[in-house]
Amino acid sequence: MRIALVAKPPTGRQNRSHTIPGVVDQLAALDIHSEVFETQYHAHALKIVQELSLTQFDALVALGGDGTNYHLLNGLLKFHPDQQIPPLGIIPVGRGNSFAKDLNIHSMADGIAAIARQKTLDVDVCRFTQGKEFFYFVNLMGFGFVTDVAQTAARFGWTGDLSYVIGVFHRTVNLQFHRMELEIDGTLFRGRNCFVEFCNSRYTGGNMLMAPEAQINDGYFDAVILSPLSRLSLLTTFPKLFKGTHSTNPRVRILRGKRAVVRTVPQKVLLPDGEIFGATPTTIEVLPRRVRYFYIRSERKETPKLQNE
Repeated sequence: MRIALVAKPPTGRQNRSHTIPGVVDQLAALDIHSEVFETQYHAHALKIVQELSLTQFDALVALGGDGTNYHLLNGLLKFHPDQQIPPLGIIPVGRGNSFAKDLNIHSMADGIAAIARQKTLDVDVCRFTQGKEFFYFVNLMGFGFVTDVAQTAARFGWTGDLSYVIGVFHRTVNLQFHRMELEIDGTLFRGRNCFVEFCNSRYTGGNMLMAPEAQINDGYFDAVILSPLSRLSLLTTFPKLFKGTHSTNPRVRILRGKRAVVRTVPQKVLLPDGEIFGATPTTIEVLPRRVRYFYIRSERKETPKLQNE
């Protein structure tokens, strides 16, 4: 088996098993031969994939986090839309790794094992517009408070996972709402809004269960909508995200759909798969089972059953 390994260089001191050469050695021991394409700058993975000859590889694998996978996916669907797309893999070494959890991949060892087993799952992709251009995500995309938090967290990245908590508290103190028109499958919603997350998969920020019932291959997104609320209500709801019980707050609605059109005043920045990119207005559509990912079949009761298991 020959794979293209699109790898984000690790930061800080790492055990050899967590370095790029270490991963290559582990794959080689399983008769998986890697050609390494190391990213040199943000979004470089998109350019790397744009220039790949897909027929030379049996699979494309992201060694990194949600961001690396996002750019790899966009490189494929923007620049190779008419080609047969090989299976995709994720070996998680980033900070978030939210999407990989829905493939039952929780560690580097899981990611390598999934590739070695060569079992694939058809996965939905969500497409969103920026002007006349299309872009793609597989985890989730939000705007409003969630993007404000991510922008603050990015400035405190040196604190690790604590950066997101810092972002939440900072933005709660400076809590702002916006006007929104949201149309989902022909039904129009108008009013003031705190945030919306369009979820193809369940998790965000690593371990926060934003959309507990979302499935990555059911042909729908789950739109999590938070209406204006008090700062106290927001802070007491935030911890519930880790258990997926935030929908008990009456200001939270979760709607399922295949197509959404969003307009806001003022314009709001978007957050596809953890990347701060784009702005409203935008249109989101589900492309059912557009790509295949290596996965590990889950036996855990809390994991929703996948559609083709």
